[in-house]
Amino acid sequence: MKIIKLTLFVLVFFSITISTGAEGFLKVSGKMIVDQTGNNYYLKGIGLGGWLVQEGYMLKTSGFANAEHQIRSKITDLIGEEKTQSFYEKYWENYVREIDVKNIAEWGFNSIRLPMHYNKLTDLSNTDTYYESGFQMIDSLLSWCKKYNIYLILDLHAAPGGQSDEGISDYNPAYPSLWESEVNKQITVKLWRKIAERYANEEMIGGYDLINEPKWELGPGNVPLRELYEQITAAIREVDTNHIIFVEGNWYATDFSGLSMPWDDDLVYSFHKYWNSNDMGAIQYLLSFRNQNNRPLWLGETGENSNAWFTDCIKLMKQENIGWAWWPHKKISSIAGPLSAEISPQYQTLLNYWGGSGSKPSVDYAYAALMMQADKLKFENVRFQKDVIDAMMRQPDDDTTIPFVEHKIPGRIFAVDYDMGKRGAAYNDAEYQNLNTDGSRVWNSGWSYRNDGVDIEACTDAITNGYNVGWTETGDWLKFTVDVESSGVYDLVLRYAAGNSNGKITIAVDNQTVVELNSLISTGGWQNWTSKIYNNINLTAGRHEIMVRFFFGGFNVNYFEFIQKSVGVEDDELKPREFGLDQNYPNPFNGQTIIRYSLAKQSNVKLAVYDVVGQLIEKLSYGTQETGEYTVTWDSKDVNSGVYFIKLETDQSFSKTIKAVLIK
Repeated sequence: MKIIKLTLFVLVFFSITISTGAEGFLKVSGKMIVDQTGNNYYLKGIGLGGWLVQEGYMLKTSGFANAEHQIRSKITDLIGEEKTQSFYEKYWENYVREIDVKNIAEWGFNSIRLPMHYNKLTDLSNTDTYYESGFQMIDSLLSWCKKYNIYLILDLHAAPGGQSDEGISDYNPAYPSLWESEVNKQITVKLWRKIAERYANEEMIGGYDLINEPKWELGPGNVPLRELYEQITAAIREVDTNHIIFVEGNWYATDFSGLSMPWDDDLVYSFHKYWNSNDMGAIQYLLSFRNQNNRPLWLGETGENSNAWFTDCIKLMKQENIGWAWWPHKKISSIAGPLSAEISPQYQTLLNYWGGSGSKPSVDYAYAALMMQADKLKFENVRFQKDVIDAMMRQPDDDTTIPFVEHKIPGRIFAVDYDMGKRGAAYNDAEYQNLNTDGSRVWNSGWSYRNDGVDIEACTDAITNGYNVGWTETGDWLKFTVDVESSGVYDLVLRYAAGNSNGKITIAVDNQTVVELNSLISTGGWQNWTSKIYNNINLTAGRHEIMVRFFFGGFNVNYFEFIQKSVGVEDDELKPREFGLDQNYPNPFNGQTIIRYSLAKQSNVKLAVYDVVGQLIEKLSYGTQETGEYTVTWDSKDVNSGVYFIKLETDQSFSKTIKAVLIK
């Protein structure tokens, strides 16, 4: 019977016209959120976490300050109240701007969830004091949402006194919580009435998320939670009958006991989902609750996981017609969201001091460091994690892969720039998501560059895009879409570092293996890089797929490069018109290096390596050779580190010498 019900629901769902463009006030119709035309409206949102409510983990302060009041206290103790206020004004100004909202819309989101702190809007005096400056920040955000056709959902993320004993609600145990103070409850009710009164006629307000993640022992049936929700709803409805009311369950928005029998026609139940499986078993209790109460579900907050988890979660939500809001849009030094701001060295100095591992900086130094970090939060200064957006917006409905960057052959391909796509299509890695309920499992050991299961770390090689693939295991592989510009014969350079000699790599072009390297030789360290060169690989012009497979582990990969040594057709115009000797590559090098030279006429050639005193070290190429381009590999395994000279001489009066640096 359950299977039959699910099948019928799916059939009904896919027959519904889904609207994603804004059309007036959002309303509730049975188990659907609808626009003013009555069409199902599927919310695809992002949360602006960290802006008006700070959380320690987003600012890298969680080791000593989790809650906003703790963070602000650390700053104030260091630079004083006046400079602290100046910093916060710059922080709020930079964190969310029109350009952020514009890009959120361009990425494909149609809604924003705004976490609000009560202290930006009112105080705990219960004298109906409200701060226009805080409302103006919301007004500015709303104006940008209107401009880019995005709904804005207001979320009371930090309620008076704190609705949980967590830093996310800015709870201070020195004072009564929301649940321990009737005054705090009344301030909350009146604040929501004030908010609703101000925005009652704003069509681009998508609704009111009354209290974020309550977490308190409230007794059987969560009676105090329901009572407070009903009081807030009644206050809102005195001035606003237009907007949806979103209510969250207790215990991080997961426990909805006592909240059955909805008390408002435009009520939506909002749950949060972190670090659990993306299957029907994880949400069946919520689907049953939805059916019981004939009200919509909304996944009001989720994220903080891998791209693969994101894709699977969104696919499941879409299947069940559950809209969502991802968390969050911007953080400091993180790969698990769309935008990441780097940590400045000066800000790291402050973190070291606050964490007990550094000396106290001066007031001027600390203030400058904070203002610099605030500047790094501007959209134009952050790193855009396009892989995250692709996982959320394209991959739930698309099994194909697309290039992460455009790869041209001949050319160098960095291992970390594999295609974007689902696990099993663009890459494979055994550890690819976090299903631990406490969020402790790491799906990317290097925690760098991209948010897939592929393990990526900072790279210190002489030639690098900054990152390399590491922690390789049997069964791991990467796929690259490449464009070969001309047919011909190529040499391939593989740049790797190995801690032991057990690893194996195979490289295939269009499922045909072209390279197989068994027992990679240890280089003596994970960042001691060497090059392995493979000769005479035939490639045809056009688009191809390259698969790089790893076996047994114990090595890191920086890049592989295809160097063309001859073209696939005879053409006099392609023959070299002059003699030449190119700089060896790589240089400096460890192990093997490639030397390329050209002959404009048939010549008697001498290509050799000499040390700094002119002693012959090795003959590389001797004898008569035809006009053409030539590639020679020098394997320096029997030569010590140092500076060497590679000299080309011909009987056509051509001579040239280049300097090569060997580092072992």
